[in-house]
Amino acid sequence: MKKRLLLFITMMFATVLLISCGSGNEDKKEESGEGTEQAAEDKGTLNLGVNNWADYIAVTNMWKVLLEEQGYEVELHQLEKGPVWAALAQGELDIAAQVWLPTMDEPYYNEYKDKVELKEVWYEDVGMGLAVPEYLDIDSLEQLNDNIDTFDGRIVGIDAGASVTSLTKEAIEEYGLEYELIDSSEPAMLSEFEKAYENKEPIVVTLWNPHWIFSEYDLKYLEDPKLVYGEGDDSYFATRVGFEDDHPEVVQWMNNWKMDDDSLGELMTLGLELGDPLEAAKQWIEENRDLVDEWIQ
Repeated sequence: MKKRLLLFITMMFATVLLISCGSGNEDKKEESGEGTEQAAEDKGTLNLGVNNWADYIAVTNMWKVLLEEQGYEVELHQLEKGPVWAALAQGELDIAAQVWLPTMDEPYYNEYKDKVELKEVWYEDVGMGLAVPEYLDIDSLEQLNDNIDTFDGRIVGIDAGASVTSLTKEAIEEYGLEYELIDSSEPAMLSEFEKAYENKEPIVVTLWNPHWIFSEYDLKYLEDPKLVYGEGDDSYFATRVGFEDDHPEVVQWMNNWKMDDDSLGELMTLGLELGDPLEAAKQWIEENRDLVDEWIQ
């Protein structure tokens, strides 16, 4: 089952996101029914940035479906976190659905805060740090150097531009860790983690939550007494400057948006099961119509 899930997420990142980014017109017509094409013409096109992370992909595809139901045409643009912020600041993107503050996106926020508009929190208590399987007898970042041979001096990370990567570099310096941070990607990190876990081998990886991996495996964050990774973030959404003046109803809908571990976990897991985040979003919305109707009012 776990190998199938890893296969699904790899396929989802490699292919399906690109398909969903370019399928706005067709999906819009199917979702909205008669008159949608004219409505989309009237309301115009919205450009949403999406980072190559499972939770970001899930909620951005969800909003693509919801906004197209309301008559907008929506285009998704796959970028790393830094370029999402830059494009938002330059007005090339309209919305970034996932902004983690006060810690993870702090460098980008400090750089662009005068050129973007930060909106409401939609998910509380985001976590991040270094994680290991529960079967390992280690609990703190301060114990890593004593276990350097156990882990071969390696921390398996994700893309070099991710905030959790820069924070891990800070942690290596702050704790004096004699480790090499291996930059890769989320799918590559997950694949290496799964292989180690299945063989009960040691591994330490960069992770964050919400993430589906916590429901599939028994793992734990290493304690961070120096709080390099902060004390927990909240997830906001952000828009380009002036977007609320242009589309006040969209900002109102997204200000109403709230999700928790259960609702977001269901959406992400459905994406893994179907292998298609856009189809998962459509199905999840139909199954949770009462909830989304509270947002779109």
